[in-house]
Amino acid sequence: MQKTFNKYTVFIITTAILVILFINFLINLHLLTSQQFDSFDAKIEQMIHTLENNQMELNLLRESLDEDYLTRARVAAYVLERQKEVAMSVPQMQYLAYLLDVDELHIIDENGIIAAASVPQYVGIDMADHEQTRAFLPLINSGGKDAYLIQEAQPNAAENKIMQYVGVARKDQPGVIQVGFTPTRQLEAQSLNTYDYIFSKFPTDINEELYVVDTSAGNVLGHSNGLDQEFSGDCYRLDLLSDCTGGAYLNNNEDTPMYVVSRQYNDVLLCAALPQRVLFHKLWGNIIITFIYLLFIEIVVILLLNYLIRKKVINGVHHILHGLDAITNGNLDTKVTVSGNREFEALSRSINAMVKSITNLSNRICAIIEISAVPLAVFEYERGINHVFVTPGLSELLELSEEKASELYHDAVLFDQYIRSITQNPVKGEAEIYQIHENKYLQIHLSESSDGYLGIISDATQSVLQKLHLCYENSHDPLTGLNKFDHFKELSAEILQREDSKQVAAMVMIDLDDFKSINDTYGHDAGDHYLQKFSEVMKSMPEAHFLSARRSGDEFCMLIFGCRDKEEITGFLHTFYDTLRQNTVDLSCTESKTISASCGFAITNGPPYNIARLLSHADEALYEIKRSTKGTYGAYHE
Repeated sequence: MQKTFNKYTVFIITTAILVILFINFLINLHLLTSQQFDSFDAKIEQMIHTLENNQMELNLLRESLDEDYLTRARVAAYVLERQKEVAMSVPQMQYLAYLLDVDELHIIDENGIIAAASVPQYVGIDMADHEQTRAFLPLINSGGKDAYLIQEAQPNAAENKIMQYVGVARKDQPGVIQVGFTPTRQLEAQSLNTYDYIFSKFPTDINEELYVVDTSAGNVLGHSNGLDQEFSGDCYRLDLLSDCTGGAYLNNNEDTPMYVVSRQYNDVLLCAALPQRVLFHKLWGNIIITFIYLLFIEIVVILLLNYLIRKKVINGVHHILHGLDAITNGNLDTKVTVSGNREFEALSRSINAMVKSITNLSNRICAIIEISAVPLAVFEYERGINHVFVTPGLSELLELSEEKASELYHDAVLFDQYIRSITQNPVKGEAEIYQIHENKYLQIHLSESSDGYLGIISDATQSVLQKLHLCYENSHDPLTGLNKFDHFKELSAEILQREDSKQVAAMVMIDLDDFKSINDTYGHDAGDHYLQKFSEVMKSMPEAHFLSARRSGDEFCMLIFGCRDKEEITGFLHTFYDTLRQNTVDLSCTESKTISASCGFAITNGPPYNIARLLSHADEALYEIKRSTKGTYGAYHE
């Protein structure tokens, strides 16, 4: 009981722990996912804020520098308009550029040609030849005294180096004064606004990824691990990332599930991703800690419950079970007594009353069986219990000695084996009737249940012998003791059905020669004696190969079976005739006669077997023998 209690207690508490762990898993998974989403969302928000701040600072820097560059261009134009000799000397142009703190200084004439420059190799360049320089041509004939152009930083036409040019229209004549600057400060400010720089400023967890995807082309524009890698996984596909604004799982290049959060900012998607295993690593850590705590609680609870159950219940149950074991083993005088617990005391009284009632009932059953004088006995035994309950008279029915009966009644296994050995010899055609020796038949009815067996045994000898006698009379000729013809045909069909296809058999029809003259001359008693002597010869043939019957009057038939070939069949017939010739029949006090018979036989040619056709063919062979010569045998020929 304690083991059962422990098993169910452990099962219930363990199930409860697993349910708690499962619910805890779901809650923690939701919390971790929410926390990770909030973390990613905060990082993306900081990235957007950083981009916006950097862009705002870059715009302010550009506005400030553009205004400063325009002022220097106008100063250069003012100086060159009043000191035209400066334009005639490259060193003076270079000195003026130095004073204005510009990197290049150009004078463009009315034809769009650089007429003078602080960089000698630029002199003579046609502004119309390149897209970058062509943008300043409209200023030549603008007619506006304050016309100017501030160009974005880009590769210049002459050397393809990054420069920013500012041009103003000349006031004294058609032309343009142009100054150029190396945009160091703008480039530094722009570098602060690149994705790689921004990613470097954000701390990332192990295997965490930050990246930017172009919403028009779908290309990855920046990645926290650099762009020197392939981006073929689902977590980099634009069509799938658009559904990750609330968080979703997508595979990376190695088909590893990643938890991805995305947000659109202008014409890009800002994304953050973390491998699912990293997220679940945190989750399993929480689950394992919770499991250890719950397991410790389970062990403590089980130990306490075991102590209470053993103290308050198990000891009393064991005492009751000990008494019940003695009762079930046949000691019905045992009294069960348990004190210290009202429920156990009541149970003990009930058990004792039940045993007394069973004892009284079994005594009444035994008395009823004895009074009825019917050869009947009952037995019962249960699995795992040695004692066998039996009613009086069982040993007489089974013809057991007192010693043998006592041994069997106190060992249920031996008793069961003994009953099983009897049921190995059932009487053919009878239900639950078994032969224990030549003139003793018992009817044994066994009822099996999950607990054991209940059996009823009665003497069926008289009814079985009567049935066997009636069956014999119905199937055997009363004069000769041979099978009757109808019974012979049934047995022949059964034998041929069991025959091996490689074996052969023969149906034999026999007619006694001159039997009518024996009856007429010596009388019917002598004729009956003649028939009986002939039948004895038929019965002397080996039963393993011969089946004999009386058809009618002086007509007999045999089935010779289990033979290898026709020669073996004719050998058996030859033996039969030899035996027949060695037997003489006394017909009177002075006369005797050797039995003479003619027979014809038909050999089977394999299944299926037709008994009627075999008999007909054997009859035809017999007729041919009787017509041609008597006292021998002959085979049927088609």
